[in-house]
Amino acid sequence: MNLHEYQGKELLNSFGVRIQRGKVADTPEKAVEVAKQLAEETGTGWWVVKAQIHAGGRGKGGGVKLAKSLDEVKELASNIIGMMLKTPQTPPQGKKVNQVLITEDVYYPGEHEPDEYYMSVLLNRGTGKNMIMYSTEGGMNIEEVAEKTPHLIFTEEIDPAFGFLPFQARKVAFNLGLSGVAFKEMVKFVTSLYTAYVKSDATLFEINPVLKTSDSKIMAVDSKVVIDDNGLFRHKDLAALRDIREENPIEVEAKAAGLSYVDLDGNVGCMVNGAGLAMSTMDLIKQAGGEPANFLDVGGTADAERVEIGFRIILKDPNVKAILVNIFGGIVRCDRVAQGVIDAYNNMGDAINVPIILRLEGTNSEEAKVLIEATKGLNVIAATEFQEAADRVQEVLQ
Repeated sequence: MNLHEYQGKELLNSFGVRIQRGKVADTPEKAVEVAKQLAEETGTGWWVVKAQIHAGGRGKGGGVKLAKSLDEVKELASNIIGMMLKTPQTPPQGKKVNQVLITEDVYYPGEHEPDEYYMSVLLNRGTGKNMIMYSTEGGMNIEEVAEKTPHLIFTEEIDPAFGFLPFQARKVAFNLGLSGVAFKEMVKFVTSLYTAYVKSDATLFEINPVLKTSDSKIMAVDSKVVIDDNGLFRHKDLAALRDIREENPIEVEAKAAGLSYVDLDGNVGCMVNGAGLAMSTMDLIKQAGGEPANFLDVGGTADAERVEIGFRIILKDPNVKAILVNIFGGIVRCDRVAQGVIDAYNNMGDAINVPIILRLEGTNSEEAKVLIEATKGLNVIAATEFQEAADRVQEVLQ
């Protein structure tokens, strides 16, 4: 589950991570009120207006602006709220901005020049250990830094048996070239950051940039936080932060129905029971010359109701030209799935306007075949073997 920047910062702050202070607003008038409050609380005279969407690259898309007066705060908030913000991480049409974060200006003059760093905490799946990745090149795309100057990226792996040790925090500060107050601040910062990552069951904490201010404070100016959905049962407070406006509406509907669904860009819908079989089915579609339109695992209890819901969700995608139903009857009975296909046709009528390739193997597969053959008016193509199903997909796409 993705968090907005302001939510991620609040989470970081609760673990003692210094953040750039700010408040969220969903109207231009509220943005001005927030700016006034920040001025009173922090003494800031300039403000940053930041679009809140689940995507990076907001500044390049025009979603992050500096305001030097309250009038500018109102004008910029008016322009950003409601806009379709396009970044390299959004769909082609962009994402609608529903709210903005008004923050204090932290690039104030002082004894030293401000400096920016990159830092993230994530799992290194190759080693099975958590890892802190950091660089002196903050404020830039880390992918670009990795490609052009890989020697400027450092990593620190954490042994789960010992956790993040003090010498590792000092090593991070040293590699970033810090000394004095900034060195001590960074040690505290990265230690608190790692604690936040572990205790919130996150899969990613990314801060770009981490700022060293002109008076040597270390703070998070941005935040990208992803929480592991499987850990949300332990964090009801974090689960309540979910913003479904930022998510694919079809995926939201599928989740509410208890289905595992991921929307893709292809032309052949998939309905399968079991994640492994689903992945194999997607390979099968590619082999047949098609492109998977979705990943849909109806689970081990694929009864008639779930099958019908699955059809309705798949057919919300106008790019779907055929549907491949590939069910192995282990826990689930194939005749129940067949009845689900029949019921879906009876209940949905002309809404099912694409051919269905149906492969049912396992428990009661023969009974399922009898049911399908005895029902008239079904645009269903039966298949027994994997290769046969691939051939049928190829035929209907031609």
